Amino acid sequence: MEKSIRVATIQFCHRAGDKEYNLSVMEKFILQASREKVKILAFPEMCITGYWHVPNLSTQEVEALSERAEESPSLSRIATLAERYQMAVGAGFIEKGNDGKLYNAYALCMPDGQRHIHRKLHAFEHPDIACGDHFTVFDTPWGVRVGILICWDNNLVENARITALLGADILIAPHQTGGTHSRSPFGMKPVPVSLWENRHHDRQALEAAFRGDSGRGWLMRWLPSRAHDNGFFILFSNGVGLDNGEVRTGNAMVIDPYGRIVSETGAYEDTMVLADLDLELLAMSSGRRWIHGRRPELYGILSEPQGYERDARTARFSDDVPSFESNRRCERGDTPK
Repeated sequence: MEKSIRVATIQFCHRAGDKEYNLSVMEKFILQASREKVKILAFPEMCITGYWHVPNLSTQEVEALSERAEESPSLSRIATLAERYQMAVGAGFIEKGNDGKLYNAYALCMPDGQRHIHRKLHAFEHPDIACGDHFTVFDTPWGVRVGILICWDNNLVENARITALLGADILIAPHQTGGTHSRSPFGMKPVPVSLWENRHHDRQALEAAFRGDSGRGWLMRWLPSRAHDNGFFILFSNGVGLDNGEVRTGNAMVIDPYGRIVSETGAYEDTMVLADLDLELLAMSSGRRWIHGRRPELYGILSEPQGYERDARTARFSDDVPSFESNRRCERGDTPK
């Protein structure tokens, strides 16, 4: 393993259904990252297709946005640049699987031409988008193992722990979050659209909202603990700006294995956040040492369906999904309604 690796994570405001525009923004950031000698670059969830307009689409319209991973024209454009600049580039898209199902997926295009695909484990974006059924952790040319969890995958602590147990040193965490209407009384609430529309005249008001309880403040309640408790770095990438009536709060950041913010942005513009990861922090991080104290023989309740159903009846709130029932259907193998 090298002693350090340069990474970057992106926030940008996509256009709904406009792959050409979204890819053009991504290509500019990839070029910028290449000049900075970045080795791993993370873009947001569903950044190629756009995100929050998808629940309103018909089955045929979602199908039209989807692409097969191995034949994807969009991923081919990204992969060509990943090979040219010897960089791993992660991008979110809608995948049409060989099983005929649609997935909210994320591809990490590697410098040798490989593509590692993660399918969101807890998908809820459309009735025709199915949930993935496996974790995604793999080796890289730089001696570090990388895992991927998409948006709400990261909220469930079991997913982060399993990713760590599979050996991840770096977790790529692409999101489209912030400013959602959580049903929890102390969860996220919408950022007024007027703040976004008036951003060029009152930057401070918008960025204050992004730092507040519907943006960075919410993230700080849980995201650093995923890094700290599991002993890995996190590359948090997010959308920013107006997304079909909701204002995404950006807050792109890099977190170290102690849960400390290495680098971040509070800006509302499309932005790249750079960081040099000190890989020597991994071995003695609290999370890695704590993992050695685990007693798996005590954890059977984690996989008992009756326990899950009992707890689910009291889990009436969720922070960035339309309903808990949607996610329960994923757990049962059904697509959310």
